[in-house]
Amino acid sequence: MFEQYRDKLPLDDDKWAEYTSCFKRMEVPTKTVLIHEGDISDKTFFIEKGCIRAFFNDAGKDVTFQFFFENNIVSSIESFRKQLPSLAAIETIEPSILWVIQKIDFDRIIHEITEISVLRYTVIDVIFERTYVYMKHHFSFIRDTPQQRYLNLIKDIPQVIQRIPQHYIASYLGVSTVHLSRIRSKIAKEKH
Repeated sequence: MFEQYRDKLPLDDDKWAEYTSCFKRMEVPTKTVLIHEGDISDKTFFIEKGCIRAFFNDAGKDVTFQFFFENNIVSSIESFRKQLPSLAAIETIEPSILWVIQKIDFDRIIHEITEISVLRYTVIDVIFERTYVYMKHHFSFIRDTPQQRYLNLIKDIPQVIQRIPQHYIASYLGVSTVHLSRIRSKIAKEKH
């Protein structure tokens, strides 16, 4: 799984083997909750195959706010890093193959690689990318109509439309499934 990154990381073979051995492979079915809202996260997941969503409960209603696919890293970052109760739950949408690393191993590796700028910047880039996605989604709720949010989703993350059930997409867009159906019908009519 990690061989695709081997040439990009300046580690000797022993360190590479030591670090990659910290990740444990797991296969999980659809609707497996990896982190529950309110739990303290002690794991981070690397997605080899599958799709995952992050969501929270708002007065009994699930609100999906991010999707993750192959080669993404997912965790409740604020909980994992600061050991605070997670603000979100993380759940598989498809049967998934994941590589999980425990916080104690992750922290040790990060501490050891702080002098390796390529690795440090890779970690920073992953965190920045996730923050950017959150900000873009948040601003979209302020400035865009639901139809425009849907069109942006199609343009920016087309695999969401192909792989995610409609009720999760509706939740992500902040609309009902009925409203999402209307949006999709209107867009289809406009194309013809």
